Formats: sequence, C-alpha cells, structure tokens
Amino acid sequence: MAYVIGVDVGGTFTDAVLDDNAGTVLAAKAPSTPPDYSQGVIDVLDVLAEQLGCPVEEMLANTHHIAHGTTSSLNALVMGNVPPVGFLTTKGHRDSIYIMNVEGRYLGSSPEQLQNVMGQSKSHGLVPKKHALEVTERLDRDGNIVVALDEDSAREAIHALVDDGVSGIAVSLLWSFRNPAHEQRIRELVHEIDPTMFVSLSSEVSPRIREFARNATTIMSTQIGPGLRDYLGELETKLRDRKLAGPLLVMQSNGGAVAAAEAPKNAISTVGSVLTGGVVGAVSLGTQLGHRNIIATDVGGTTFLVGLVVDGEPVRASSTIINHHPINVPTLEVHAIGSGGGAIAWVDQGGNLQIGPHSAQAVPGPACYGQGGTEPTNADANLVLGILPERGLLGGRKPLDKELAREAIRTRIAEPLGLSIEDAAAAIYAVQNAQTGDLLRKTVVEAGHDPRDFVLYAFGGAGPAHCAAYAREVGVREVVVPLGQVASAFSAYGLASSNIVLAAELSDPAAMPLDPVRAERNFDQLEHQVRAALDRQGLKFTGVEVEREIDMRYTMQLAEVATPVPAGSLDAEGVARASDLFEQRYAELYGQDSGFREAGIQAITYRVRVTGVLPFSPTLPELKSADSADASAAKIGTRKVCLDGRIGYTDTDVYDYSKLLAGHVLQGPAIVEVPTTTVVVPHETTGTVDRLGNLNIVAQ
Repeated sequence: MAYVIGVDVGGTFTDAVLDDNAGTVLAAKAPSTPPDYSQGVIDVLDVLAEQLGCPVEEMLANTHHIAHGTTSSLNALVMGNVPPVGFLTTKGHRDSIYIMNVEGRYLGSSPEQLQNVMGQSKSHGLVPKKHALEVTERLDRDGNIVVALDEDSAREAIHALVDDGVSGIAVSLLWSFRNPAHEQRIRELVHEIDPTMFVSLSSEVSPRIREFARNATTIMSTQIGPGLRDYLGELETKLRDRKLAGPLLVMQSNGGAVAAAEAPKNAISTVGSVLTGGVVGAVSLGTQLGHRNIIATDVGGTTFLVGLVVDGEPVRASSTIINHHPINVPTLEVHAIGSGGGAIAWVDQGGNLQIGPHSAQAVPGPACYGQGGTEPTNADANLVLGILPERGLLGGRKPLDKELAREAIRTRIAEPLGLSIEDAAAAIYAVQNAQTGDLLRKTVVEAGHDPRDFVLYAFGGAGPAHCAAYAREVGVREVVVPLGQVASAFSAYGLASSNIVLAAELSDPAAMPLDPVRAERNFDQLEHQVRAALDRQGLKFTGVEVEREIDMRYTMQLAEVATPVPAGSLDAEGVARASDLFEQRYAELYGQDSGFREAGIQAITYRVRVTGVLPFSPTLPELKSADSADASAAKIGTRKVCLDGRIGYTDTDVYDYSKLLAGHVLQGPAIVEVPTTTVVVPHETTGTVDRLGNLNIVAQ
C-alpha cells in the first residue's frame, strides 16, 4: 500500500493528512515546535502512524511522497528574522534598493494608511549599505556587452562580503535577464573564494524587467535560501532515518510542489506556500462536488486566509508584496489578516475592542491552554461562550481551562470596557466575524465578483466555528465545511492533492503585434528550461501539462495582465487573438470600456508553467447514507451556548460528528464536535451532511 502525506506547518499547529488513494483518509494535528519546526512534523507523523495502527517506520516506508508546506520563510521575511546577506550590482545602481522606485511609501498599504500622509514612512533597506557593493560591468537593453566585467573589482567586493560573515550573496546586474553571462561569471568567482557560499542570481530567480523589484526578489530569496536549505536538509535526514522511501516535496506559492533539493535554489517561490494549500484543496474538493466558484477560507491559529476559485481555476497573481517591497513570484492570490483562533483581543487607547494581528501562537498559546498565556484570544472567547467543549481540543488530548479564559477576558477586556465577562466574550466573537467579513468583501467584491455566485468553503481549526457568521456578512448563502477527517487539516489535504508545478519567465518587451518567430523562440527557451527542471524532480508523472502566457499592458500604463497563449505554433492570427484576450481580461478587471487600444498594446514578460501530474489524486471516501433526515441518534447532549450577544445563552444541541450519516439534517442552533474542530450551525440556518461527509450550512 502506498500513501501520500501532506504536512502543513502553521504558527500554532502542524497538520497532516494521509491518503492511500483507495478510500482511506486520515488527519492528524500536533502543536508546532518553534524554533525547530521539524520536530512538530515528526510529532504529527507519529500521530498519523498511531491512527493507521502501525509503526511510523512502516508507514513512511510505504509513502510515495510527502508534500510539505511551511510559513517559516514568510515569517522570517515579515519579521526581519533573516541572516546578513551581501548584494552585488552594476556600478552606479546600488542605491536603487534604498530609493525603492518611490514605491516603498505606498506598496502594501491600506487606503486608510495611504490617507495618513504624516504617518507614512519608507521601509528600511533590505541590506545595510556596507553589504551592498558595486562591480564594474554594463550591458545594454538588448544584452550586448558595453563594458566587460572587471573581475578584479568583483573579487575585491566578494572578499569584503565573505570576510564580513554574510551567509549568502545576491547578484542582480542591469539587463541581466537579457544576457546572464556576467552574473554567471560572478557566481563562479564567489565559489572560487568560498565554495560553500549560497548565491542567487537575478537572471535565474527573477528574469523580469524593472530593476527594483528584481533586486528585492533576488535579495529576499538569498535571505531565506540558506535557512530553507538547512531546515529541509535536517528534516529530510530525520525522515530518512525513519525509513521514508519517497521524496520530500515542498509546496510553492504557485500552487504546486517542487523537490526539497530544488526548493532553496529559488527559495522565494516557497514564500506563502502554506497559504496556497487550502486553495488547492478547494479546487480538488470542488471538482468532486461540482462547485466552480468557491471562496476558500482558512482560520488557523494565527491568520485568516481567503483565496478564490473562479470557473474551476484558482485566481493567480504574478507578484506579491512583502514589507513594502514588490516580489516577482507567481502565486495563487491569497489575502491574509492576523485574525486566527489565537489572535489576541485588546482594547486600544480610544477604548475600542481590537482583534489581532498579534497571536498567542503555539507558545504560550491562548490563556485557556494553561501554558502561561495571560492575554485573551478568540479561542478563549469561544470557550466562555460554550462553542468549544470544556473537555478540550483534539478529542480531549489538548485540555482547556475555562477559568483561565474567563480571568484573561475579565482583566484585559471586560473591566476596561465595563462589560460582564460573557458580554465581553460575545463582543470578541462579533468583532472577529465582522473583520473577517471585511476581508471577504475586499477579496470578492473589489475584484468585481458577486458573492452570491459563490459557495464558501470553511476550514482550519477555528474556521468552522465562525464561517456561517462571516459568510452572512457578505451575503453568501451556502457554506461547505469539509469534514470527514480533514476539516481543520484541509490545507494539508490540499498539499497531498498537489502536483509538481514549475514556472519559468523572461521579460522581452515589444509592441503588439509581436513577431511570431521571436515570441515562439522565447516560449521554446522557457519550455526547455521547465522541462529540464521537471526531469530533476526524480518523479514519474502520469502526464505533463504546459501552459503559456504573456504579461501585457496598454502603452504608457503600469497595469499588466497575464494573458494565456494557446499551445502550438504561434502565427499572426494567434498573436491577434492574444491581444483580443488581453483586452477582454482587462475589461473584466477594470471595467467595460476602460481599455484604450489606440494607445497600443505591449507584451512585457513571457511565462511557461508546466505541471507534472502525480499518480495520486486524493479522493474523499463516501459516507454511509442515513435512513432518514433525523440526526437525533448522533446527539450527545445539550449545553448553554451564546452565538449572538443580542440573544444570549440558549440551550443548544451538541452532535458527535462520527455518528452523523449522509442525509442527516441539523436545525440551528447546533454544535457539531469533530476531533479536530468544532462546527457552529447558527440560528436560522440548516446543516445537511452530504455524501462525502461535509456539512453544508444554508441560510433559511
């Protein structure tokens, strides 16, 4: 028997899902173990093996592959917890990373922050100036050598960085995406001086036009590359010691995995990897349920994440923003705020209740964990409100202390606001639902979609407790809580569902209509590059899918739109169709008649994405059907629960999920207890168990 395992390392919990492609699906949860997150991975695999009823060595010996997603790279960049690195660039262009193309004052800022002009400040430089050095060389816009590389000056700069103890060197030269020869020679010089030095080249990490974004992407990839290499190396050693037979794969932000040995070379591609797992899982489950438009929502211990699936495909972006810096990395578009189950509730100086963005994380955790935490969190409020069972989480393996939760809420929230403990807990629950609803509105409505055209999927440890409330905030009528065994480990299910996805890109600006021969040459070069990378993964695929696209824009505009280009030989007619499709997509994004073809259209960056389809495609097993809709046999009791501060505490039926069958119907208010999560079916809603064991919550 061969297994596929997905492992999602979050800030609070590490989740895992095992699938054997023959009807067995198991999920497990264990506390994350910062700073050594690899131990949390080992712990959760031990829990999976226990559920499977065999030694962990036997389970791993029969594992086809492990797909691993982690927030460690993203967290390191966001918090600035990165080692010192060096930066080498063309003489006269060092200060571009400090000038920041003026973008450093506004990228990633909310409208409210942009309006506060006096409160704006430019983000700090990515590296100190003593580590940003110049080399003498110059290429022109076509990649021709104007000034040859001065190897003596390059060696001098490299020696200065190595002697100062940098852990890696980022090399980003002007116009190197048109001709990488000088960057490649500098890497050779670095390794002559220090063979172990980690080196990133912009021509490999980010071969796109626009100097600042290319520099920032290359530097950030260098900052996390050595740490990722060491972490994955240590984790793989531990797994091999436990007899793992198959490869260790790492999830990327583009929605696909890559071999662990390959990941550090382009480390920036793993940023946000764990954020995309839930979206990939939503695509997989949506295929089984026939849902084409999905809002995927994940409430973990630290964050609330939202991604969209439109017409069966996840919404993609060609770049992202980290700490006010533009990062060139293809990604599934996922929006996040710090509003997870462990988000801390606090009262600001104006006497307003706030939730997050800071989290209690795994250590010390919410006050109710009894691990020394004293600040109230969403989890503490849910325990006081009766939503969470007093016996604890993970089927009682994670005990909760209600009195500690009450004390934290009393001292930090109730007394400052003049509320009872119960009213303060209800206020925390309401604010949490309102701010998550705000992010939904921004993600869906501001992208031009009608929420009523979507089904909302809710997962993560805390998602099922809040989903019906935040869905109501934006007018979504149907909510699906993926249960079976995967509700709170749904991102891990997405990781187990992922294929190998690799992308290569190249900027070659030109006005439309393109020369088809030139365009075809670019695509051929990129396809050869990604197919060679696919061969290095060391896996057998059941199929290979290739997609091509060009980032286009109207002349003199900045907004670029990724436009698909059909496979096959490209001719003048195909180029014209690409222009038409660009205008269609531009209108969908920015409004009908917002385009202006008379200004001209430009092709900027070519991209090829290749998917190596793995032999495993996890499918959730079907649940036994009930003889009737009556779910009373699954009822395990009644407890006082407050789901609406205006209504207060009411007697609420509590159901054991393991006793529910397909076709059972629950009338709200109701609570469904699952070993890894708790589902709320609010007033004026109905919950129905479908054939796959999911709970569909629909407003009456």
